Formats: sequence, C-alpha cells, structure tokens
Amino acid sequence: MPWIGLGVFQMEGKTGETKDAVLSALEVGYRSIDTAASYYFNEEAVGEALQETPVPRQDFFITTKVWNNEQGYEETLEAFDRSMKKLGLEYLDLYLIHWPVPNKYKDTWRAMEKLYNEGKVKAIGVSNFTEHHLDNLLQVAQIKPMVNQVELHPFCV
Repeated sequence: MPWIGLGVFQMEGKTGETKDAVLSALEVGYRSIDTAASYYFNEEAVGEALQETPVPRQDFFITTKVWNNEQGYEETLEAFDRSMKKLGLEYLDLYLIHWPVPNKYKDTWRAMEKLYNEGKVKAIGVSNFTEHHLDNLLQVAQIKPMVNQVELHPFCV
C-alpha cells in the first residue's frame, strides 16, 4: 500500500474535477486513490480516470468503502458489485467499512471476509472505528482488519 495517496472526498464527480485530479495525480507519481461509494459520490469519475490512465493496473492502489445504508451481509455484497462496476475494475486493493453502524458492521465484515476469500479484494479493513468497535468486531472476525483508516489532519477537531 502506497504511503501517500489522493483522497477524492468533496471533489465534484460530474464536473470532471475528480477525473482530472485522478489523472493528474497518477501522471505525477501518486499510486493510491481513496474514494467511497456514498458520501463522496464520485466512484464513476475515478473509474473513468482509471480507464484512461496509461499507468498499468498493477501499479496503482484503489480503496473504496461501503456506506452506512449499504451495510449488512447481502447489502454489502451488492454494494461491492455496484462499486466495481462504477470503478471498472476486476479486483479492489482495499475495501473498508466506512463507519461502524450498530447491529450491522459484524454482518458487513462477514461479507467482506467472503470477498477477500474469493480474491475479489486484496485487503479488507475499517474506517472510523474506535477501540471498542474493534474489540467487538474481533470477537467474531475470522480475518482481522488489515487497516483502520482514521481521519487526522490539523483541521480535524
């Protein structure tokens, strides 16, 4: 997993801003792109850029996330298929649970383990989980989360 990447949160997908940013980032050497199905609403624009870049697929790392209202076992599997179609990818490098939705994230995790075991995802993890969420998840997880993505920057309150 590359250390530095481009996050596309708050980039407008329909205006070309996201696509242009991803293409520019890949051109100057970025190899990690972080998006999300909902809340970001720009997976399609990321996918368009990935189809146009001359950078070979094996040389870039794509992360996306399952959103809160798409959590649950079957819902997560369906959400993954939608994301893959939008991104135009055959496999995903990292799939994350965006937020720990109560009474949902354990079933969501089971679906993510299935995707990982089937080779559709190279790594699975969580985002915005606290210690108690991780403790609860580890009680049922067959595969430990490989990543806990947390927001951290000078403007994060």
